[in-house]
Amino acid sequence: MSELSQNKMGTAPVGRLLLTMSVPSILSMLVQALYNVVDSIFVAKISPDALTAVSLAFPVQTLMIAVGVGTAVGVNSLISRRLGERRHEEAEDAARHGLFLALLASCVFALFGIFAVGPFFHAFTDSESVAGLGITYTSIVTIGSLGLFLQVTVERIFQATGNMTIPMTTQLTGAIINIIFDPILIFGMLGFPAFGIAGAAYATVLGQVVGMLLGLSLLLWSKKSILKLRLRSFRPNGRILKDIYAVGFPAMIMQSIMSVLTVALNAILIGFSDAAVSVLGVYYKLQSFIFMPVFGLTQGAMPIMGFNFGARSRQRLMHCLKLACAAAFAIMTAGMTLFLAAPEWLLGFFSPTDEMLQIGAPALRTISLCFPLAAFGIMFSTFFQAIGHGVKSLLISLLRQLVIILPFAWIFAHTIGLSGVWYAFPLSELISFAASLGFLSVCYRKEIAPMPENGAPGI
Repeated sequence: MSELSQNKMGTAPVGRLLLTMSVPSILSMLVQALYNVVDSIFVAKISPDALTAVSLAFPVQTLMIAVGVGTAVGVNSLISRRLGERRHEEAEDAARHGLFLALLASCVFALFGIFAVGPFFHAFTDSESVAGLGITYTSIVTIGSLGLFLQVTVERIFQATGNMTIPMTTQLTGAIINIIFDPILIFGMLGFPAFGIAGAAYATVLGQVVGMLLGLSLLLWSKKSILKLRLRSFRPNGRILKDIYAVGFPAMIMQSIMSVLTVALNAILIGFSDAAVSVLGVYYKLQSFIFMPVFGLTQGAMPIMGFNFGARSRQRLMHCLKLACAAAFAIMTAGMTLFLAAPEWLLGFFSPTDEMLQIGAPALRTISLCFPLAAFGIMFSTFFQAIGHGVKSLLISLLRQLVIILPFAWIFAHTIGLSGVWYAFPLSELISFAASLGFLSVCYRKEIAPMPENGAPGI
């Protein structure tokens, strides 16, 4: 690793470093969020059943992202810590293992797409129309998932070295291609046949494959890559896999919680109406505009915190956490304001029925109350991932997205009714915020406080 790159992570002003490393990720995440919304807008124009089908498919896509991002977070954390410790060859070995694990994950989900998609959809709907559309869409995105897994891994490898421009470029390229080809392949334009909902899936896979090819070419053959990966000499190493999944597996479970939660909430909401399921699906698409920039911020903050934890620099580590929390809080508060002020306008992009509007407007207002507190939960989770405490990060996410929210959603559904389900979101964030402050206090006292102020080798 060059001395310039080492100094950038260890000596540059933290505020400026966080800004320059986060802005590319935030921009690319916003484009990704735009894709998520545009995709559903076009699908909604096919039919209400198509929108319900994609909403039911959302947990499967979330699970794929969970496995890909969770593993890549483990790779990112290990690389950044090894670079901070100046163990460059071990950082390169971690990157090679990340690519290997991405390939394995794509094979697993391809098998799911071939054999298990049908039973999955028939377990949640009796409508043959909804099930058929969902099976078509989900089969394509799972069988063609190689692009997703490798693209995510390559992006996290670059981020771990402090390079945020290349991940932004690959994400933007994939998302823009996706947005362009969505209407072309769904409705049949420029000489292409109209594939319907399959066109949305084909556009998704196409964007991911192009992003993957661009990222791999820059990682393996560009001089801009700090890490030099010799793939021919690769052999799986149990110790490195253990180090990756010490952070990666909790992160994977943490990301998977959203999939489990969505499946469970869909099971509760379908008892009220298909429109309630569609509202939840639309909410997750809309909230991505608020949450994705915060996730982009975490991508900039994690390597900074991981590097300075490895370099034993307490002041820089905690300063980065404080700045990241403040920025995330500002983003989330702005998002809450938008959801409170204009829920009907937001829902209007998805060709809503009158029932969707009646259910959706109060739902968006209620759920958005959780946004400001969620900013701290996300950042505290990122902090624990960066310093190698994946289990603490997992515990925070379990509290935020499963342990508290799901029981209360079920209880409120049976006592208050449909409107009560949405109150489980802010209640969950409030309780988990209090718990995460306790985790942070214990961790700071035991591991962070003994570090030297100046980052010199210490206890």
